[in-house]
Amino acid sequence: MIEIKSLKETNEKLDFVIKNIDAVTANTIRRLIVSEIPIMAIEAVNVIKNNSALYDEMLSHRLGLIPFKTDLSSYNLKEKCKCKEKGCALCELTLSLKATGPCTVYSEDIKSKDPKVKPVYPKMPIVKLLKGQTLELEIIAILGHGKDHAKFSPGLVHYQAYPKIKVTNCKGSSKCVEVCPKDVFQVSNKKVKVVNEINCILCKACEEACPHGAINIEDSKTDFIFHVESWGQLKPKKLLLTAIDMLEDKLDDFNKSLKKLK
Repeated sequence: MIEIKSLKETNEKLDFVIKNIDAVTANTIRRLIVSEIPIMAIEAVNVIKNNSALYDEMLSHRLGLIPFKTDLSSYNLKEKCKCKEKGCALCELTLSLKATGPCTVYSEDIKSKDPKVKPVYPKMPIVKLLKGQTLELEIIAILGHGKDHAKFSPGLVHYQAYPKIKVTNCKGSSKCVEVCPKDVFQVSNKKVKVVNEINCILCKACEEACPHGAINIEDSKTDFIFHVESWGQLKPKKLLLTAIDMLEDKLDDFNKSLKKLK
């Protein structure tokens, strides 16, 4: 049975251990989070007026990379919407930006018709306007996938194999303790003990330093340590749960396709 144990969770990061899977499944979860979870981002910018120092194209690129809080329950992917990609309130969100210099225009100056969808970081500078300069934009945001554009990616995910550490016939040498960069070991009663197994990065410096060959480190083939860092569109726990749901849906679709072949 698959087991998941949370190690550390904040609004931006989630560290957890997942057991009894293989490397293929671990990488699938990683790819689903980074590339497949729908995320809201700016897709189109209608420039009504812009006499700032930034060209329209540069301004649009900068706007496109602003992360927005995402509400997956209220919006559809455009290709799956009933409007057949024509654009409606269920697959598009209209925003606006108006500013007159002298001032610095920040992401918080973008006005959204949906209070649940707004910039994650309100003080991201967009452009500086001098006296007499004006900016007026109409903006369209949609859901998209990270595999299509980086602006739709919700964060970073990496994983490592869970370390399997064995200490046998220890003679009390402290060399392995001294060389370990993560303080995995500790000398107690003239014996080396593992005190922070989860911190091991599998560098095996302790194996090389131990003069008695008492330490053996292997990487688990079934247990993995995951690190999820969200850019704020969705909380990291929501990213994990959504990825698991998507994996189940994909497996169900695959199963149905197989049955059609019989």
